[in-house]
Amino acid sequence: MEIRVPKLGETAESGSVINILVKEGDKVKKNQTVLELENEKAVAPIPATESGVVTKVHVKVGDKVSVGQAILSISENGSASAEKPAEKPAAAPASKTQAPVQAAPVPSQGPVQPGAYQYVSSSGFAPPAAPSIRKMASELGIDLGRVRGSERGGRIILQDVANYIRYLQSVVFSGGAAPAGAAQAPKPVAESIDFSKWGPVTKKPLTSLRKKIAEKMQESWTTIPHVTQNDEADVTAVMALVKKYAPDYEKKGVKLTLTAVILKACTVALKKFPGFNASLDEAAGELVLKNYYHVGVAVDTEQGLIVPVLRDVDKKDLLRISKELGELAEKTRQRKVGMDDLKGGTFTVSNLGGIGGQHFTPIINKPEVAILGVSRGMAKAVVIDKKIEQRVLMPLSLSYDHRVVDGADGARFIRELVQAIEKFPEDELRLGKTSLAEPASAKKDSKSAPAPVKKGKK
Repeated sequence: MEIRVPKLGETAESGSVINILVKEGDKVKKNQTVLELENEKAVAPIPATESGVVTKVHVKVGDKVSVGQAILSISENGSASAEKPAEKPAAAPASKTQAPVQAAPVPSQGPVQPGAYQYVSSSGFAPPAAPSIRKMASELGIDLGRVRGSERGGRIILQDVANYIRYLQSVVFSGGAAPAGAAQAPKPVAESIDFSKWGPVTKKPLTSLRKKIAEKMQESWTTIPHVTQNDEADVTAVMALVKKYAPDYEKKGVKLTLTAVILKACTVALKKFPGFNASLDEAAGELVLKNYYHVGVAVDTEQGLIVPVLRDVDKKDLLRISKELGELAEKTRQRKVGMDDLKGGTFTVSNLGGIGGQHFTPIINKPEVAILGVSRGMAKAVVIDKKIEQRVLMPLSLSYDHRVVDGADGARFIRELVQAIEKFPEDELRLGKTSLAEPASAKKDSKSAPAPVKKGKK
């Protein structure tokens, strides 16, 4: 029998093999993990569906596989009887099953004109491509089976679809027949430069995660018109509050950080400006306003940037937010985060304050419409009530989708966020009777104990 790639998620249809935990001849038990796939930015363990002996491993590390594709063959009996069942399917289909595949117009050898290319899968599954690419192709009426994938394993990326569209345009504007160079001209093949001519080099292959990050960033940057609004928040007072209450949190085994405060402050601004807590449904021509506040937090890992989602931030107190934030970050760094942890975000925060630097331009985490970049706070001389004082100012960089948000609203949002941070209520940090065993109740009335920043006095 064969073990096939199961459904990986609601929209996940393919993944990359990053670890094979068994070899031919090994005995496996039902539900034992035999292989690990990287899908999007999560690692999914693939279990054996039955017990038996591994007779054949059909994939290797680095292969792209799709849902339903065979990855292992196993037999209930030992290795002797395992060989026979594996040989029969190879001999019998030679005349029937294999014939249609060979007859299919798939000239995959040598250079192929885009109009002549046709993807053929012996398993009957669609060509490998991200769900976003499939959705876009469906909306444009493009058959992905006609698009040659340039990534490993024939995976189709945004650039491949763009090249195919250019080819179709060349056919239309040339009166029906594609020009001689139409197949190659639209394809901006990257030039491979021999840098070793000028000195010693070290080559390092891109990981599947880094390729996925690059693909997502390129798609977001090329399909969303970005605008970045910069500002600074005076965090002198709120940092003092964090320092004051941090020991109380430590007694409960939780680390209180300024990031947790920022996440909570973001929900205040998002509620006042719901257009930032939305997604643009281009197919339906609608703006989807979300009535929940799931904030993604960019986590720097050894493998690359991963954005897990902290859910219902508006409904949780700082103790629970701090606890879940620490657990989620650690889980992400260990690559134990699942697909569900990476989806459903409504807004993202990327905090580089621990590294340094000032303003930057964060790229929107599609399908969201905005992202907040946070940089390291620095002590600066500020004029307050005609007096010069030393205050800690934290740079904020808000990138938003200009198709959804106008510049004026972008400025209003970041000013609201600055106010929410600078005037963060002390009561929000003070530990009450809430328990870590249960989500905190709804946020307290913001009118109570606002604890504004005192200006002009120490």
